[in-house]
Parts: sequence; structure tokens; C-alpha cells
Amino acid sequence: QIIGEREYAVRPTRRHSEELQTGQPLEIIVQQFDDFIRSLQVDPNSPLFRLVTDGQPPLRQCMHPEACSKEITLPSYYARFHDLRKEYVRAYTLRAVAPARAQPTPPPPDHPNSMLDMLNYLGIAPYSGENFYIAEAKDMASVIQRIISDGYRLELPETIDLVLETGICSKDDEIDGNCIVRARGLPWQSSDQDIAKFFRGLNVAKGGVALCLSPQGRRNGEALVRFVSQEHRDMALKRHKHHIGQRYIEVYRASGDDFLSVAGGATCEAAAFLSRGAQVIVRMRGLPYDALPQQVLDFFSTGDDPVQVLDGADGVLFVRRADGRATGDAFVLFAKEDDAPKALSRHRKLIGARYIELFRSTTAEVQQVRKVKC
Repeated sequence: QIIGEREYAVRPTRRHSEELQTGQPLEIIVQQFDDFIRSLQVDPNSPLFRLVTDGQPPLRQCMHPEACSKEITLPSYYARFHDLRKEYVRAYTLRAVAPARAQPTPPPPDHPNSMLDMLNYLGIAPYSGENFYIAEAKDMASVIQRIISDGYRLELPETIDLVLETGICSKDDEIDGNCIVRARGLPWQSSDQDIAKFFRGLNVAKGGVALCLSPQGRRNGEALVRFVSQEHRDMALKRHKHHIGQRYIEVYRASGDDFLSVAGGATCEAAAFLSRGAQVIVRMRGLPYDALPQQVLDFFSTGDDPVQVLDGADGVLFVRRADGRATGDAFVLFAKEDDAPKALSRHRKLIGARYIELFRSTTAEVQQVRKVKC
């Protein structure tokens, strides 16, 4: 149950027990809000409809992670918003718009720490109601009206990425070390999508999840994650000791070199394989050492829920040791996200007398395993 976005830490604090007992389930509140907007004859799906928040946490650190953990699909308009604190800074600092006040005012802070900072600078009296959230909303409305009347427009909303884009990272890429974190304590079967869900609300860079492998090529419960900016990295660090299932995840700063050492590709064979545009990569384990591409294609194209491998035999990459011997592992490409559950449903099915293990994989994992240069 969500009582209010102000308390977005691991556990709510300073909330009255009565509020906790009477709060409505999040799914119901989301629907009630949508119904309310539509009752005003406003289409919330229109590009002209925008949410405005007091800072980044309400949507990025509260609403989206909570909805994701409860498997609630939020309406699309929750993925774009205006951060009132940033808009205030742009209005009165970057564009030097003078607020409509009779008395001269000091320059505004680079970034306000609270709604009260903005109200004081603009000479607006805070709303004096008892309910904090109603007062907060009314104060926000007052600030929005003022900056608009002073000639500023809220034009470009921020966006929240809901889909992790795959991508290839080269060892020659320049990586901003202020955008990287190391996540530790991950379930060994975690995929890049699972890690992206853990950081839901924050924008991960394209190809920005790199699972770390042991010298034997097995996942070791760590991952390097690259975000689109330092701001998002800093918010990611606040997820330290949040949970995936029953496991708490440690989140630490990492460097650009750390990320490149894991995600940077060194083989042209892996790069050619990954450039086919697949949205899904599956790792197979336990294959017969003499397995052929056609056996892999047949493995996925049979059964109750068949699925086609992208580009046929070219969508299968066998993992071999430095001397050319087979390892029993292979990577397989699938065209779209909907193919993932179909492919993974073949987990522990047989090829010959051997049962095959299947795991969701990543571009970085392919590149780590394929170490031999061309």
C-alpha cells in the first residue's frame, strides 16, 4: 500500500498506523486517478498531458519500482513527467527570468532542497492545510502557475525507459565512470532483464547490463550496470540493500574500466553474431559435445510452444575452448521479447539422452565467453 511518495526509503517511517491500515492498494489508486483525470474530460494519453513531480523520487524511486514489484502495469503517461525543481532552476537561473515581485530577490539556489525554498524565492505563502499531500499539491500548482505567468514553458518532459535495449560495447568505447555501479549478491540465474527490473525507474544505457563471470565462465552473482547519467547512477546507489526475492542486493560505485573489462568485446565473431538485431539471447548448457546447429533449431521448434531461432543456423553460436574443443554451451538468438518465455519453457528438455539447461543471457556475457580474437 502506498501512503505517500515522501517516504520512499526501504521501510516507511513516521507514518501513523491508521494511515497504514486504511491506505488503498496501489492498483486501485492508479485506476482511481486515471478515472478522475478522464472525468475532467482530459485524455491522459494525449502528448499534451504531463505529470509534474516534486523532484525525481516520486516516480523513479517510488511509483515505478513499487508497481514493478507488484507486477502492476502503469499507464503510459507515468513514463513521462516534468521535475518541478529542475524546471524552476531552468526558469530562474538558466534563462534568468525575473520573478514577478515588487522587491528585489536574491539569486535562486542551483537546486532547491524543498518546495519551501521555491515558495520563499517566489514570495508565495505556503498552503496552510493540515493534510501534507494536499498542501504539497497546492503549493506545486502555485509554483507552476507562477513560472508560466513569468514567461517560462514546460516543454521537454523527462522519460522513464521501461525496456532495456541490447547493445554491443567495444573495448575502445569511452565510458563515463560516474555512470557505473556494481551490483553484488544477485541470484545466479538473474538475467539482464531481472537486473533492469531491480533498477526500474532509472534509465540504463543501451547494452548497459554486464553480468560478471567466473574464470570457468559461470555467473558469480555480480553485474556492472551503466546508467545514462550520473544523476541516475546516484539514485541507483540508493537501492543498496533493496531486494530481489529474498536476497538483498549490494550496490556500489564502479569505474568505466570495470565496465569495459566485463562488457567490452574482443572478438569479431561475437560482434557479428550480436549484430543480427535479436531482442533475446538464451544460453544453452549441457549440449552433447558433437551437437549440430540443426539439433538446436529442432530443439526449439518442437513441443507445445515452438519458437523459431533468429536467422536459423546463423543464430546459434557454440562456445569452444581455446583449443577448439566443445564446452557443451551455446548462445541462441531470438527476434523479439515475446519469444523469451517460449524458448525458456524448453528448460530441462532433452537432446538425445541429455537434459538441457536454459538461461536468459546478455551481449556482455557472449563477449566475455568468446575471448579468442580474430
